[in-house]
Amino acid sequence: MSNPIRIGIAGLGTVGAGLIKIIQKNSNILEARAGKPIKIIAVSALSKSKDRGVDLTAYEWEDDPIALAKRDDIDVFVELIGGESGQAKKATEEAIKHGKHVVTANKAMLAIHGQELASAAENSGVNLRFEAAVAGGIPVIKTLTESLAGNNITRIMGVMNGTCNYILTRMEDTGLAYEEIFEEANQLGFLEADPNLDVGGIDAAHKLVLLSSIAYGTQVDFNGAILEGIGRITIEDIKAASEMGYRIKLLGVSSLSDSGLSQTMRPCLVPLTSPLAQLNGGTNMIIIEGDAVGQIVLRGAGAGEGPTASAVIADILDIARGINIPVFGQPANSLIKVPAISTSVENSFYLRLNLKDEAGILAKVSAALANAGISIDRIRQEGHEKDAAPVIIVTHPTDRDTLNKAISEIEETSAAIDPPVVLRIESV
Repeated sequence: MSNPIRIGIAGLGTVGAGLIKIIQKNSNILEARAGKPIKIIAVSALSKSKDRGVDLTAYEWEDDPIALAKRDDIDVFVELIGGESGQAKKATEEAIKHGKHVVTANKAMLAIHGQELASAAENSGVNLRFEAAVAGGIPVIKTLTESLAGNNITRIMGVMNGTCNYILTRMEDTGLAYEEIFEEANQLGFLEADPNLDVGGIDAAHKLVLLSSIAYGTQVDFNGAILEGIGRITIEDIKAASEMGYRIKLLGVSSLSDSGLSQTMRPCLVPLTSPLAQLNGGTNMIIIEGDAVGQIVLRGAGAGEGPTASAVIADILDIARGINIPVFGQPANSLIKVPAISTSVENSFYLRLNLKDEAGILAKVSAALANAGISIDRIRQEGHEKDAAPVIIVTHPTDRDTLNKAISEIEETSAAIDPPVVLRIESV
């Protein structure tokens, strides 16, 4: 029998416990597929006494994940602590320094520190794998780094946060306001401890920038991504979108042009006939477009014990098989740094404005759009609310920078009571 691949697991939350369950339950299958046994040597977490629903008695315990990362008797350090820095980053760095392969589900750490960690891993001759960090059980990292490696990727888009998709879907299904469904999601345990990571688009943007780096051969640039959450989406927006043949999704879109890299995570309108519009609940979907393959769609569970642990074990198996691929699909020192841009594509936009109920106000809005060279496709007034006149405008295709200029002029006229809701209408 070949020598086992020995692993240490730091972090025994939902995913860590799920990983141990898979290794305990499927040990014979894993050994057959890896060509060697997968053996857990030691584990680490905040509490040794907590009941996690798995038997840990066969494994050694380390209170300190950094001590676990340095152990001479492990080959692979599995980091499931989470967080962009702190112990997660320190333990990962120590594991790499001590010649250990690293498997992580930590999207925040890689979105912020991915370039330096990739360089460190490649310089040390070890793997740093992170399939579980993006879209849970969907094998999108492997798809980009392996299956589509011969393609010039032209665009990536997708729904990458199941909590936001759940909230928007439930709003449409129930007719309830955002605040009510937000609380429902919170009671069900769907939200992060800091809810803004979900509803603010941060979690999803972490995933998008990692995919962009692999797809375009660029350095990870989270700071260059443009983020807008779903907090200002109302049931009126959802109803209006549906009446026009669209659904609202928190959509990540990235593309590379001669001008730079566009990475946006914003609520958008997508056609009811598109695969994205059919996505309900907490499911994720990633659409990848390449020059040779055309468009492919990957869909599945974006989080949860089983799906995410499944992605972690897949990375461990690849390491056991001797597969060694650069962290972002090509050597870290070849990844290029490019300017961040808003977008290189023109789209139609949906605008909901809460205007003052005064004579000539709508003319000021129309003039501001006309001054920016933006023509109106359709416009409708939604009745009156006290001294306000809600108005919905759909523009003909324009770029976001031009639209922003028009919105600035609208705001300077004091025609609007509050900032407009602006949603890109995305072609899929």
